[in-house]
Amino acid sequence: MKAILSDIHGNLEALHAVLDDIARLRVDSIYNLGDTTGYGPDPVACIDLSLNMAVVLQGNFDNAVFTGTSGFSVYAEQSIIWTQFLLESSAQDAATQCRRIEFLGGLPSSHAEEDSLYVHGSPGHAGFAPDLEAYRNEYLFPEDICNRQKMERIDRQFEHVCFNGHTHVPGIFIEGGPEGWQYLSSVECGAGFQLDDRKVICNVGSVGQPRDENWRAAYVLFDGTTISYRRVEYDVEATIAKIYAVPELGNFTGDRLRLGR
Repeated sequence: MKAILSDIHGNLEALHAVLDDIARLRVDSIYNLGDTTGYGPDPVACIDLSLNMAVVLQGNFDNAVFTGTSGFSVYAEQSIIWTQFLLESSAQDAATQCRRIEFLGGLPSSHAEEDSLYVHGSPGHAGFAPDLEAYRNEYLFPEDICNRQKMERIDRQFEHVCFNGHTHVPGIFIEGGPEGWQYLSSVECGAGFQLDDRKVICNVGSVGQPRDENWRAAYVLFDGTTISYRRVEYDVEATIAKIYAVPELGNFTGDRLRLGR
């Protein structure tokens, strides 16, 4: 069984709580769909905890640490620049510094196995080559089921099931329905969503910055046939206090954690 998580965003308390939850379950491997960094107060510690995960992808925040912050909001930009500073200054020795930088900078944008695709943003655009920018940057929101052209294009890019994050909103897109696709929130999935012959896109939600009006950390379990959502409580006030103590992060980044927005 896999534990699939995404969008840790430097929230060490949330990540520890999720890893503790995973440790109590029959999980064989952990897949991290990216954005380990950004927004939160502990990006380096979260990178270190990701080093031994079975699969780790590069999210748009992780990529921006190396390519620049064009197009990001002020709060996001400040957190990325601060992460750059930490990566260059926090290590006690050069080997540790190089290992972290090479790890984050060398992460892939996607991972495929059997009939499953794993990305940060979306399955991508039509074309002969994979669209790495879409893998990292394209948002797929619940209301996109009404965008027939977009969903038809995405439909062509994967075989059966795709796991993603990026929007921080957990839920499942299912092939079929009045608009060609239908959407179930993680709450509507209940005890678990059973795969069948239809194509499915599963947004696993966010560990460190949930935005579905539920402050608890989100991730999923996948045994090959069933997708099950998990929500985990953590010491959110401890994370907020850390954010308040870092001028580069902005208090808003902490305040929103209480509301899950």
